Amino acid sequence: MGEGLFDSMHRQMVAEIAAEANLTASHTGRASFDERVMEVMGKVRRHEFVPVELKAYGYLNTPLPVGFGKTISQPFIVALMTDLLAPSPDDVVLEIGAGVGYQAAILAELARQVYSVEIIEELAQGAERRLQRLGYHNVEIRVANGYYGWPQHAPYDKVIVTAAPDLIPAPLINQLKPGGRMVIPTGIPDKQQLVLVEKAAGGGITTRDILPVRFSELEESGDFAGAA
Repeated sequence: MGEGLFDSMHRQMVAEIAAEANLTASHTGRASFDERVMEVMGKVRRHEFVPVELKAYGYLNTPLPVGFGKTISQPFIVALMTDLLAPSPDDVVLEIGAGVGYQAAILAELARQVYSVEIIEELAQGAERRLQRLGYHNVEIRVANGYYGWPQHAPYDKVIVTAAPDLIPAPLINQLKPGGRMVIPTGIPDKQQLVLVEKAAGGGITTRDILPVRFSELEESGDFAGAA
């Protein structure tokens, strides 16, 4: 496919994100997303992150399979989670679930440094190569169980999680700076909610349910992989 057609489909994807933001405003409280977020959604080329046989579908506003039983997340959900996270240029962000690296690329455009954890080694290696090739040198990826975060670089200004535990993991709360925020899906399968977590200066935690979602499960032990 030609670059012109990719560009046209990319613009259509961004328009669909904007329309869906308006349609879901009663749930999210956001009729539109931050201009910086929408600009980056229109800049990062999603077709670079999907398998070659699916590049023609790279700008559909839907999850797509990327192997290992995982998917690249729906663009609207990526935009929503990024908007809720509200990354700033000086932020250090922890991402749980590197997947193919798409969400990390979005964050890398908006924050100073991104640390991303992925348990599937092949996905982690692929994401690392892809991000380096595309010029994202402010992303570091570690192969590990994301439930436990990445303590060595804590505390983090922001934390984003792309798999759903039953309850918000204590290690991730502990690694979040006072004044920081986390966006995470939680709950049992078929009853998951996207949750915004805010940590007060004194360490107190508040949560707000945003939207029903469906993500892979995040377990305290056993396999975990993100779908970002």
